[in-house]
Amino acid sequence: MEVHQIIKRILVTEKSTVARDEFNKYHFEVDRKANKVQIGNAVEKLFKVKVVDVRVLHVLGKVKRLGRITGQKSSWKKAIVTLDAGSRIEITEGV
Repeated sequence: MEVHQIIKRILVTEKSTVARDEFNKYHFEVDRKANKVQIGNAVEKLFKVKVVDVRVLHVLGKVKRLGRITGQKSSWKKAIVTLDAGSRIEITEGV
């Protein structure tokens, strides 16, 4: 799997911004088939940083209703990547 297929997007929320500023942790939406080793290698190659730790969560899709019709959003995978103390990802700065 290519690195661009593994890392889908960077998640920018209030919680992820606080984690980035205080603990140097970045949140990503990743491919559901990717494992921790693949995610860590992809982040290192894409952003040229040193990865210390990778944590993975499976986010279940929410049930949505439109009148009588119910459906469900797709489930997805979230990775929280901790970087080395001297490493930063410049794309997320100022967002």
